[in-house]
Amino acid sequence: MRVLGMISGTSHDGIDVAVVDLHAEDGALHATIEHTASTPYDPALRARVVAALPPGRVGLDEVCALDTLVGQAFARAAAAAVAAAPGPVDVVCTHGQTLFHWVQDGRALGTLQLGQPAWVGEVAGAAVVSDVRSADVAAGGQGAPLVPLLDRLLLGPFVEDGEVAAALNLGGISNVTVCRPGADPLAWDVGPAGALVDAVVHAATDGERGYDVDGRIAASGTVDDALLDLLLADPYYRLPAPKSSGKEVFHHGYVEDALARLGRRPDLPDLVRTLVELTARTVADDVRAAGADVLVAAGGGVRNPVLLARLRDLLGDVRLLGTDDLGVPGDEKEAVAFALVGWATMHGLPGNVPSCTGASGPRVLGRVAPAPGSTLTLPAPLPAWPTRLVVDGEGQG
Repeated sequence: MRVLGMISGTSHDGIDVAVVDLHAEDGALHATIEHTASTPYDPALRARVVAALPPGRVGLDEVCALDTLVGQAFARAAAAAVAAAPGPVDVVCTHGQTLFHWVQDGRALGTLQLGQPAWVGEVAGAAVVSDVRSADVAAGGQGAPLVPLLDRLLLGPFVEDGEVAAALNLGGISNVTVCRPGADPLAWDVGPAGALVDAVVHAATDGERGYDVDGRIAASGTVDDALLDLLLADPYYRLPAPKSSGKEVFHHGYVEDALARLGRRPDLPDLVRTLVELTARTVADDVRAAGADVLVAAGGGVRNPVLLARLRDLLGDVRLLGTDDLGVPGDEKEAVAFALVGWATMHGLPGNVPSCTGASGPRVLGRVAPAPGSTLTLPAPLPAWPTRLVVDGEGQG
């Protein structure tokens, strides 16, 4: 089954896609990654998305407009991916763009992703799986992270060798999955990765720059220890897993509030360098506390050499690899993961990992719409998940 996975993450800078041909055989799930790409949002649309995110306030008219506009942007990205793939896709799994993740007293009560999937179905000519987080939330879970579905398969060989293995995603939010021999996987959102850096760079440049390219700003600054201590005092970091968060907490106003309590404002390089250190410290603390022997990293944050260098320093003997080393492109890892979610849904398999999200049990995720003009035909359900992943080869472009 050829599946197109699509997501715009918490960095909300564009749409990542992956076309993955998946089939189960002899207890293994074989995956051929045929195409990956990232399509930036149109600047005007990105500005509207940013304005609608917390702490912004918008009316239902803007929510409706964004649902359509983001859906159309996803549809254009889907059309390009289908054209680049070696054949038609059978199903699209679209995550959409998270606008709000409602967490209260440590419990997820709701989650809202925009990007009307009907636009995607029209151009892809395929069945569409969407709204993939809500079933987990309804079952008492955080609705996040869902990437452990892929992580537990990627990390399996390390665990079989008796190691504790962790997977790290550095997007707007950092999240980690930990797999150890003889135990269920655990996963949680660690805290901000690019979210706060992106916010302060965007504000300081009046929107001309959305992030710290290649970590250049951070490289020219020094850590403000007093500000770092204030940020590390956030009680979120001491909450037990599973836990989730997002830009409803970690936004520009969060930084401004911290600076007000500090009573002074560092220059931009020192501020950015301190926020990078916050990510490195919180991630390294969690990974070391988990007793990991190896850490496999992905996401936009791996392109920040300042962050990567600090992680290597702080992790000590923990081996730091990239998902590219395992055959999965780091920039589009989440798109590959949502292709896997779509495949699971179509085969009647759960797409959440309850020990990671906190749900009361496994759930088949999402809503399935048939291809335009056709009835919905599902393949025969599979009785159980394959126990290992085989990445057969890459045909990316």
